[in-house]
Amino acid sequence: MNLLQNISPIDGRYKKYTEILVPFFSEAAGMKYKVLMECEYLIALSETDGVKAPKLNEAKKTAIRKIYENFSEADARLISDFELRGKGKIKATNHDFKAMEYFIKEKLAKNGLDSLAEWVHFGLTSEDASNIAYGLMVSESLRGAIIPALEKIVSQIKSLIRAGINAPMLARTHGQPASPTTFGKEFKIFSARIDRIIKKLKSHSIQAKLNGATGNYNALVAAFPKVNWIKFSENFIRQINKQRKTRLEINLFTTQIESHDSLAELFNMLRRANTVLIGLDQDLWRYVSDGWLAQKPVAGEVGSSTMPHKINPWFLENSEGNLGMADAMLEFFSRKLPISRLQRDLSDSTVLRNIGTAFGHCLVGYGYLGLQLERLTINREKALADLKSHPEVIAEAIQTILRREGAVMPYEQLKNLTRGRRLEIEDFHKFIDGLKISQEVKKELKKIRPENYIGLAAKLAGL
Repeated sequence: MNLLQNISPIDGRYKKYTEILVPFFSEAAGMKYKVLMECEYLIALSETDGVKAPKLNEAKKTAIRKIYENFSEADARLISDFELRGKGKIKATNHDFKAMEYFIKEKLAKNGLDSLAEWVHFGLTSEDASNIAYGLMVSESLRGAIIPALEKIVSQIKSLIRAGINAPMLARTHGQPASPTTFGKEFKIFSARIDRIIKKLKSHSIQAKLNGATGNYNALVAAFPKVNWIKFSENFIRQINKQRKTRLEINLFTTQIESHDSLAELFNMLRRANTVLIGLDQDLWRYVSDGWLAQKPVAGEVGSSTMPHKINPWFLENSEGNLGMADAMLEFFSRKLPISRLQRDLSDSTVLRNIGTAFGHCLVGYGYLGLQLERLTINREKALADLKSHPEVIAEAIQTILRREGAVMPYEQLKNLTRGRRLEIEDFHKFIDGLKISQEVKKELKKIRPENYIGLAAKLAGL
């Protein structure tokens, strides 16, 4: 499809950032993951003692697995035909899973495995396959796209940390001049926060269920009452994890649907990561505005349609907007998905289909932030000049040392000297000369300047 004809920018303007998600969240990909689950379930039934499903040799298992391993666009169209138009003697199902069941049966027949036909989707509800498929889609997209994108941002931030580890800058609290810091330390804060969330994302398990129409294994127990179906479902999830290198976790206590609590937890983690990065977008934007960070010009690019001099930090603005879009969706997902009327309603289905859209906005936000990070350099001269223009920030240090020396009301003395006044460093030296303290302490105080009053900022940045 012509990208210029797409309604959503996720599949149009921003496709270069989001196409990595196609193998996980496209309509065809969703079909493939659901077919995968059904095929592996069919194999698991054949391997279970007490179940009368035909036993399969390795060649037959391989043939079944090739149904999803070789899944093609033509296969996706065939499933769509079963669902929307019908095929042969089968009328349109208007049900995606029944369409997939007919698709698998047709594939089995072509491989001489007709005897397995009625064991496809045996004793299950569609949610059994769907929740496991979504668990795999989300888990594998995190590993293959989201986490690597976050790790790349952390790596880029760490380059700025190294460049600015000793570069002093004016801090602001409430937007007003405050005790100085370094660029490296301020960037370190963001890398540490994202690193922490990445660790949580990597260790997070997504719950899955395999227990029938209302979560009680009713049909399976009716057919084979002597089989330990709880153990079967636990083993099935364990085997899927081993095959796919995922972190699914069996949930034994469900209605027809898996409760989606673990998905909500995951989406909240991603929202936290995005919120941290929105904060970074905004801080970087301000540092660029102040001239403390310079943007590298790129030949041919235009910053303004009318003002030739401009290099706008619009990458940061686009990042902020897309991360905000993602967070709005992720917040809705985490609020809506854990709620289902009684034993099941279908309102989660259309929501789950939009996970890829939210992840897409995440990747666009990460991509634009990454582009900006590549183009930033620290303007040490401008940052230092602005810092030196606010000598009042050393008042904290002076009053603290005077407290140490037992001076009378040092905070109040410095407040009277500095509040609401424009000062030079010489004004502090004059104030110090008038204090009744030792010459040694006066020398100590006069050594304090905005550019060296950075505490352990450089050390913290290097940790």
